[in-house]
Amino acid sequence: MEEYKMRRGEYLEERVPDLKATIEEYFGEITETEEYNGSDLYVVGAPDNPVFTRVVAGAVSYPGKKDTLAVHFEERELQDLLDSGDVDAAGDANTAKNDFLLECTGRDAKARRESMKRSVEDDETPDNV
Repeated sequence: MEEYKMRRGEYLEERVPDLKATIEEYFGEITETEEYNGSDLYVVGAPDNPVFTRVVAGAVSYPGKKDTLAVHFEERELQDLLDSGDVDAAGDANTAKNDFLLECTGRDAKARRESMKRSVEDDETPDNV
């Protein structure tokens, strides 16, 4: 499960007032919910794009912090896509993921990578520094 922060000064509920509808718009009908870190996330059990086998997404709340967007994309193996002739849908799947994350977080793929890189570097800083 990946968690994404919003841009400075922005909040998930302001960027995407109806997260459930946004998830359904990008990936398909929500079939259930799943608990993650004390928050209920939406599960798309049969996504519209054949590349995905399952999509889990939603807001995760932490006391004293802004909500983060938690997302997990389960995808079929490349060989399965080749065998079924669905390999052409991979581009659309990648676009859907990036567009969804951009709409929710306000950050493009490059900014998301840099943010995650900084958070990993912060985690590696010794306590006495």
